[in-house]
Amino acid sequence: MSSVLENLDFFDLLSERHHQIRSIIEKSWNDNSDIYISNSEWFILSKLYQKQPTISYVSKQVNISRQATHKFIKNLEAKGLLKIKNLENNKKDKCVQLTELGEKCYQEYIELKENLEKKIIGKIGDEQFRLLKEIMESDWGLMPLINETNRALLGSDS
Repeated sequence: MSSVLENLDFFDLLSERHHQIRSIIEKSWNDNSDIYISNSEWFILSKLYQKQPTISYVSKQVNISRQATHKFIKNLEAKGLLKIKNLENNKKDKCVQLTELGEKCYQEYIELKENLEKKIIGKIGDEQFRLLKEIMESDWGLMPLINETNRALLGSDS
């Protein structure tokens, strides 16, 4: 096992693997593209792919501050990857949508992830990968804990 992963508890091990995977994908994209896209920007793009959500909705989904989300969205718009549109009958909210270039980039990003997945399968085997995915998709009983934590943070007893 890699020395970086030795002696880590479950949560730090999971976090380290997540960081490694995100770094590989981000570097692979940025080494082969003229358009630099950060992991946070990819996360936002993933929430827009084949959808037209409001900026407010995106901000809540990515768990990034509203100000930071707006900054990332403006950066993505400047790169030509998304467009901001006014909503009919609503002057407050705006929706965001990937441009044709944004769609193309996101589809290439999906291919990068699929290629990395194949490499991981090649290393650990089909059955181990299937089992790992099944475990990750299973209900770990975390939602009640998340809801409880959110209520405690909001100071609500309900």
